[in-house]
Amino acid sequence: MKVAVTYENGEIFQHFGRTPQFKVYEIENGGIQSDRVVDTGDTGHGALVGFLQEEGAKVLICGGIGGGAISAMGGAGIKVYAGASGKADDAVQAYLSGTLAENGEATCDHHDHEGHGDHDCGHGGCHN
Repeated sequence: MKVAVTYENGEIFQHFGRTPQFKVYEIENGGIQSDRVVDTGDTGHGALVGFLQEEGAKVLICGGIGGGAISAMGGAGIKVYAGASGKADDAVQAYLSGTLAENGEATCDHHDHEGHGDHDCGHGGCHN
C-alpha cells in the first residue's frame, strides 16, 4: 500500500492544491519499506487527484485541503487525513501506529485567504 504526504523540506506542506512535492511511502507488513519524493510539476487541485491515483496512493496525509478535493479523493478511493502538521515521517509513523487523527473534512485555515485562487475550500470566509 502507498501513503502520500504533501511535502516540502521534510515537513507536511500546508496547502494541498499548491504542494510542490509528495513524499510517497511504500507500506508492507505494518512498516515503511521505502519512500521517495516526487515533484508535482506545479499541477493544480484537480490534476493532483489523478497524479496520486497514478502513484497508486491509497492514503493522503496533508495540511489544509478543500471540500472538493476531499470529495474527489474519496471518489478515487483515497482516504484523507487532513489538518496534519510537522514532520512527514512522524505523521506516517503515527498513521501506522493508529494515532494519526482522521479528519476527512475541509481544513483551510492555514493561510490568510488572500491570493487564494478560484476555488471554494468550504471553510468560512475562504471561498470565491
